[in-house]
Amino acid sequence: MNLKQRGVDLGFKVLNSTHRTVFHLSAGHVGGSIMGKPMIELLTVGRKSGVARSTMLLAPVVDGDRVVLVASKGGDDRDPDWYRNLLAHPDVELTMNGEQRPMRARSANLEEEGELRPRVEKSYRSYASYRERTTRDIPLVICEPR
Repeated sequence: MNLKQRGVDLGFKVLNSTHRTVFHLSAGHVGGSIMGKPMIELLTVGRKSGVARSTMLLAPVVDGDRVVLVASKGGDDRDPDWYRNLLAHPDVELTMNGEQRPMRARSANLEEEGELRPRVEKSYRSYASYRERTTRDIPLVICEPR
């Protein structure tokens, strides 16, 4: 890992930790949504460590019990750790609007991508610019109740 990648990773860790702390201290009243879209706390199991990992993410699309996440990492060329964790351990937990939900996460298939990608990018326009920054396909993740 080069110095730039280390800086990106550190920046995301600090931002995530700060957001999670404020979110928890305010019982979700501060940092619970951005631009009218819910923020969620995603709990995954570390693919190597087996330890629970927490990440704060925007949920750009919520259809009933189905929640869509974007593994963008701000347009970085690497997939986020939380995404690699859920590929190894798809049973996750989401906390949204103060409610904990046991979910199963999976990557969207091509048909789902075609339907969801425009909705995701309309919901949060930065996702389109993230796709322009990287050569990797940015996965969409569908979380459904288990």
